[in-house]
Amino acid sequence: MNSANESVLQSLKSAAREQRKLTSDLKNQALLKIAENLSARALEVLAANKKDLEALAADTAPAFRDRLTLNTERIDGMVESLKQVAALPDPVGEEIEKQTLKNGLLLKKVRAPLGVIFMIFESRPNVILEAFSLAFKSGNVILLRGGSESKHSASAIYKLMNETLQDLGFKNLPFHGVENYDRALVEELLKRKDMIDIVVPRGGDKLIDYVQRTALMPIIKNDRGMCHTYVDEDADLQMAAKIVANAKTQRPGVCNALETVLVHEKVASSFLPLLYKETEHKKLQWHVDPLSEGILKNQPRVTLAKSEDWDTEYLDLIINCKVVKGLEEAISHIELHGSKHSEAIVTKSEAKARTFQQDIDAAAVYWNASTRFTDGFEFGLGGELGISTQKLHVRGPVGLRELTNARWLIDGDGQTRG
Repeated sequence: MNSANESVLQSLKSAAREQRKLTSDLKNQALLKIAENLSARALEVLAANKKDLEALAADTAPAFRDRLTLNTERIDGMVESLKQVAALPDPVGEEIEKQTLKNGLLLKKVRAPLGVIFMIFESRPNVILEAFSLAFKSGNVILLRGGSESKHSASAIYKLMNETLQDLGFKNLPFHGVENYDRALVEELLKRKDMIDIVVPRGGDKLIDYVQRTALMPIIKNDRGMCHTYVDEDADLQMAAKIVANAKTQRPGVCNALETVLVHEKVASSFLPLLYKETEHKKLQWHVDPLSEGILKNQPRVTLAKSEDWDTEYLDLIINCKVVKGLEEAISHIELHGSKHSEAIVTKSEAKARTFQQDIDAAAVYWNASTRFTDGFEFGLGGELGISTQKLHVRGPVGLRELTNARWLIDGDGQTRG
């Protein structure tokens, strides 16, 4: 680790101590000022993003290009996210529980920041401000390292953040954007458990696997989104078609997009042509089981699924489709192939919906709604550092409270233990 990088880590460590003492008003003021400056300098950020898009190869997958793309609507969304986070209650110091022991000790369990967070993300430059705002409001500092494909966009956003925070009087900045894209530096940072408290990888399987094998500090894992929707025999089929079409095609390159639809055998012959028609304008590619192929055999872009397809997160306009005998087979398929991210059932039966929600082991389980809602912004959290699919500390969208943990404050008046 060279002296410049060591200086960055030392500065972040010092900033983390300052962050623990920062008032909610000052944090909110900073977030709103960044939002104001982002809105005023939107053209500057969009011009930088254009450079990144122009540098992409001509055969780049549309879903990847979409993840990298910023436009006026997405800038507005970033501004709104900053404002939402500023408006949310500050979790730092929140009292979770309180009790007085028989010996007179007063115990208080309160929320506290995690410290220095290292976030590694791929391609989506809007992640920068979303992650920073949540880390900052929850009393943390954040080290950000994106993919080189978004380097111009990231540089413009880092510059805006840096200048705004310096103007507000921050000496040790509560963030640092890594603009050295050498993978060797990432490996070095993942071993610095003395300076970094938590690492959050947000990207594909290869990135997450690499971080799991390399990091010496705890990980908040945002795993792949192998999401399913089961259409039951008593579902409203028009509703089901709209839900599945939205979950698959509204933005296919994100982790909460649907990859597999499971359909009850009693409604498959009615539902599959309906869903095909609903998505036809998107030129969806279908990977199907033999029963589905028999129903859709006269339609283009329909091929038999390979065994590995049921475990493939396409992040593209490709859908898996399987006909099942009922709820139990649907649940078994999801338990075997799901990634514990987001799963959905479409049915008129509350009993079946509750069984599905109870039996499916996932961070978010829906009844009659699209999996696309698994998102910190949509959940009213102001944004997210990702969707955690792990079991410890946090599951689902990682928002403000999820970036704190609990600690104990104990008040005494001379008690000693016998």
